[in-house]
Amino acid sequence: MKGAITDDQLRIIPNAGVLVEDGLIVEVGDFEILRKVNREAAIEEIKDEQVLLPGFVDCHTHLCFAGDRSKDYALRIAGKTYLEIAKAGGGIWDSVTQTRQASQDELAQLLAQRINRHLKDGVTTIEVKSGYGLNTDDELKQLKAIQSVQENSKADIIATCLAAHILPKDFAEPASAYLVYVLNDLLPKIKKENLAKRVDIFIEDGAFSPADAIHYLHVAKQMGFDITVHADQFTTGGSETAVNTGAVSADHLEASTEKEIKLLAASETVAVALPGASIGLGMDFAPARKLLDAGASLAIASDWNPGSAPMGDLLMQAAILSTYEKLTTAEVFAGLTFRAAKALNLTNRGTLEKGKLADMQAYPCKDYREILYHQGKLKPITVWKDGDIV
Repeated sequence: MKGAITDDQLRIIPNAGVLVEDGLIVEVGDFEILRKVNREAAIEEIKDEQVLLPGFVDCHTHLCFAGDRSKDYALRIAGKTYLEIAKAGGGIWDSVTQTRQASQDELAQLLAQRINRHLKDGVTTIEVKSGYGLNTDDELKQLKAIQSVQENSKADIIATCLAAHILPKDFAEPASAYLVYVLNDLLPKIKKENLAKRVDIFIEDGAFSPADAIHYLHVAKQMGFDITVHADQFTTGGSETAVNTGAVSADHLEASTEKEIKLLAASETVAVALPGASIGLGMDFAPARKLLDAGASLAIASDWNPGSAPMGDLLMQAAILSTYEKLTTAEVFAGLTFRAAKALNLTNRGTLEKGKLADMQAYPCKDYREILYHQGKLKPITVWKDGDIV
């Protein structure tokens, strides 16, 4: 489903029951009826009033990093811009330097801590990008750290190669040559070792141009990768490139105008709002209301990263976005669940229905509207992944 959603389109089942088998939802309906029909099923009865939602899907994060950028933040709230800080030696390159110095084990330990916090908050599927290595060895180190955490985590972790984050300062050739290097040297190794199935690129002043990105994305797609784009964060051009190359998502969109909104709405590319970056940078939010009214599919992700979005609280960010962009509760929940799953090309999660993964979270309240009402302070009391309490 694309476009706007009203709250009366939500399917609400009082006294509900969910039948789970082998990690999948078998049936959803009235609890007493399900119990009578399935007499041999083990019963986990919740007697106090709670609201059950699908597990959240965070479709855009940068959780694999070392160090912090608190100095950047202090400069930013004192009036410096994101681009000014980057040109002065802060920004993404600062995180690259600190991440390169960390071992794979150190990165894995830090990532596992952040994943566990997200999982506790009801986020059961988490995309994680590389992009703080920016050479073959350090990008592989990041992706192997992500893979090792995935193998030991109860959450589903979806790795994305963001080697095209910025042009590294220690690469002497132009941006176009760096992208050729990534295509020829890094991506074949990632594919051989099955470290990621997704490729991302930052299209922006100070990063990569639309012209350079189009070739890179086309070749990556031909290699079998899903493609996604950091688009329209400070200037436009990224979302148009995303649509024209068939990217699964265009993420950020704070600078998107009516032209980009119409392009996204007419495409199958999911528009991903990242309110955490707007909060962290003191910028306008992505035009979420206009995107939905135009007919786009809108997902909401945290952008959790050490620089522009260090808070990382997905529900709180979504609740704040909803107040400024006037999103319905249904639109927020859709953006955190099945629409976010679509941004990752996942169709087996995000709703509580037969055949979907039993990824669920229960909130200690009587009414689903209380969840956003508390603006992120109300957290799930129980989280299930594949039907098991985590």
